[in-house]
Amino acid sequence: MDRRAAWVLGIVFGGMFVSLFGFLLVLYFAVKSDGADSSKDSGPDRVGVIEVSGTIMDSKRTLKELNRFADAEHVKAIVLRIDSPGGAVGPSQEIYDAIKRIKAKKKVIASMGSLAASGGYYIACATDKIYANPGTLTGSIGVIMEMPNVQGLLKWAGVEMNTLKAGKMKDSGSPFREMTPEERAYFEGMLADVHAQFIEAVAAGRKLTVEEVTPLADGRVFSGRQAKEAKLVDELGGIEAAIAEAGKLGGITGEPKTEYPRKDKKLLRELMGDDDEVEGLARTVLGKLSGASVQYRMSP
Repeated sequence: MDRRAAWVLGIVFGGMFVSLFGFLLVLYFAVKSDGADSSKDSGPDRVGVIEVSGTIMDSKRTLKELNRFADAEHVKAIVLRIDSPGGAVGPSQEIYDAIKRIKAKKKVIASMGSLAASGGYYIACATDKIYANPGTLTGSIGVIMEMPNVQGLLKWAGVEMNTLKAGKMKDSGSPFREMTPEERAYFEGMLADVHAQFIEAVAAGRKLTVEEVTPLADGRVFSGRQAKEAKLVDELGGIEAAIAEAGKLGGITGEPKTEYPRKDKKLLRELMGDDDEVEGLARTVLGKLSGASVQYRMSP
């Protein structure tokens, strides 16, 4: 190998090494900042704004942000900005319960964007006050479970599925065969119970009776204006109105300053996507394939 070729190879591999080292260095500082907590910052009194957007398949980040602002002395009230069609029952209930607990320490206001339906409306009901735009789509107080049946596809492909089980109901909802009448009754009973939990949560949060909520809980969607008339929301207005009200209830004089949670691992999220969103997408896909997925979600 002549000297010129050696120099060229040295420059190429040296450049690759420097680039890799630089990337790893940036990655290190991005991961190191993961534990940074904006709620510990000192400063003037503020209104904390937490965004709940997309399908609710995991509650970890929202709970973390709620707890941060709940413990931050300079955050006097919290606005929960909701833009969601709903999602899984468990995470929605966890967020609902967390809001109820935090309300004992400071006020929490819901601000609905373009869509706050089903599980999105469920969590809003836990707040002290709900703001919606006149054209916001909200409500959808119902429960949905979708189970695919791929039996015809397997038959076309010449694939036969054999199932071994211990427990008569163990493979209920299997996508590889027709549902029996007994299984349908079983799932309908379970959905009825989860639906009743939704109605009870709305009644408690909106200070209505179960009898008042039940006629509205058939899964239909309301506009923000219709929802106000039905007492499902308190006021018509956007996020600025909700922030102003939160500041007032939190004892802040004048126009309140806002604070959003510091995004952990921002670089990693931009490169690889949000970990909760990726996990939520995976759970949704797996739920569709396996069948069993009970959701407070607006049906498309």
